[in-house]
Amino acid sequence: MSSASTVPASPPRPSGATPALTAVPDLAPEPQTRWLVCLLLAAALLPRLLLMPVNENFYGDAVARTELAERWARAPHLITSYGDGAYQFGPLHLYLVGAALKVVADKALAGRLVSLLFGVLAVVPLFALTRRLFGWRAGVWACLGLSVWGMHLQMSTTAASEALSLFLMLWCFALVAEGLDENRLGPLFGAALVLNLACATRYDAWLFMPLVCGALLLWGEDRVAGLTRAVSFGLLCLPFPLLWMQGNEMAHGDPFFPIHAVDQFHADWVKEGIARMGAGVYRLQSLGFWPGVALLTLSPGVALLGMVGMWRSWRARPDVRWLVLAAVVPTVYFTFRAAVLLDFQPLGRFTVTELALLLPFVVPGLEAVRGAGARKAVAAVCSVLALAVPVATGLYTFRADGGLHDSLRPVSPTSTNPVPLMRVAHFLEDEVAAKGGAAVLDMDPSYMDLQLAFFSGLPDERLARVRWETFRKHLREAQPEYLVRFDGGSLVRDAGVKLEGRTLTLDGVAYEEQDGFSAPLHVYRRR
Repeated sequence: MSSASTVPASPPRPSGATPALTAVPDLAPEPQTRWLVCLLLAAALLPRLLLMPVNENFYGDAVARTELAERWARAPHLITSYGDGAYQFGPLHLYLVGAALKVVADKALAGRLVSLLFGVLAVVPLFALTRRLFGWRAGVWACLGLSVWGMHLQMSTTAASEALSLFLMLWCFALVAEGLDENRLGPLFGAALVLNLACATRYDAWLFMPLVCGALLLWGEDRVAGLTRAVSFGLLCLPFPLLWMQGNEMAHGDPFFPIHAVDQFHADWVKEGIARMGAGVYRLQSLGFWPGVALLTLSPGVALLGMVGMWRSWRARPDVRWLVLAAVVPTVYFTFRAAVLLDFQPLGRFTVTELALLLPFVVPGLEAVRGAGARKAVAAVCSVLALAVPVATGLYTFRADGGLHDSLRPVSPTSTNPVPLMRVAHFLEDEVAAKGGAAVLDMDPSYMDLQLAFFSGLPDERLARVRWETFRKHLREAQPEYLVRFDGGSLVRDAGVKLEGRTLTLDGVAYEEQDGFSAPLHVYRRR
């Protein structure tokens, strides 16, 4: 009986192909890997550094994550469940942001630096993965595509978790490719441990545990070796998920409590979407969501080349089919849930891993173009589009509100809060927080009060937030001079509130509306 150690390293690969970006075969040796990776890191860092001064925490629950990390940093402990401080988020990102807050005093910056670090470092596993499968030139083009990928630019410069999660997933895939290529279990064990970290960051990573196990089982012709790989990998994937499930079972009576909480958010969003556009339009939108986000954020040229490259590689390269499946299966799964079951709201951030896996296939896609001159022309057009699309999208959505601006902002390179909100936040920071004052904050149904509190610079003890159960206690203790109300907010429905024209009375205290601010926010000052 054959053992895992006797399996051929990999299925045969095509050789002797003309490099896609040259008119004649290029016999130049590969540049020194260390210097090449350093240059690619610099290429990824530069556009992100340009965006750091202007981008703001907004999407991806960046503010909520930072505030939870701040609470953890005040009292560090091992987070064991949803109710132990993580809520619907994975604990690893909170640990890292909390650690950064110990070093960086500016809480609006600390989490963004974590994302910047891992967003730039994603170049390393992406290059390793692509170089191993398709050569160093394909690795360079994949990393350049990542460097100017508009949605990843935003994620690398805000305090959400996607930059960390994508780094871990690419690292996992690079180790899987190494283990399969060299016929070694060691890299596969490393990949399983890295996948644990990814699962501790975002719940969509959990889907890759059975998916990669299945791919390892079916890879190659030796079924015994495949079973050995799959079982070994699967067992090493289990430590974090099992501990996390046990913690939630003990705390909430449901091992999947956080996942069910996330599913409830999506169910509510689906209902809102159907009420707004109708079930038929919602299904059609969901069907086209993943390819649409790919074309819009990676740029049409890069996305189409990646798709063509995936198709060609599936047909000609059995040894890379596992990577194609890693991109396609989650896409089909979430699309089915969104378009058929109507229990999932497609979000750009849920497409990140799958879209990133298009990048290794860009050069194989370019090889489908016949003729060296045609390939050069296509490469040039795609390069221009890869730069022009994120620049145009970023400029279009920068500090612009309403309509298409709001629709594109979640996947734009620039991340800015609504202009009226930031005007009030700067006022609170300069005129209230800086002078030792306090303020009342209304509860906004769109959670904009979270953003306002975060950017106001006011500590919790000088805020009375309607969202808190201790609102009245904070109101008595802080004696706030200012009050902020949202259109459609909860404050006006409070039994102790009366709104008459420009005067709002809260528990017998009258506040007069101030000029200089615009809907949906209203600022009042105590008489």
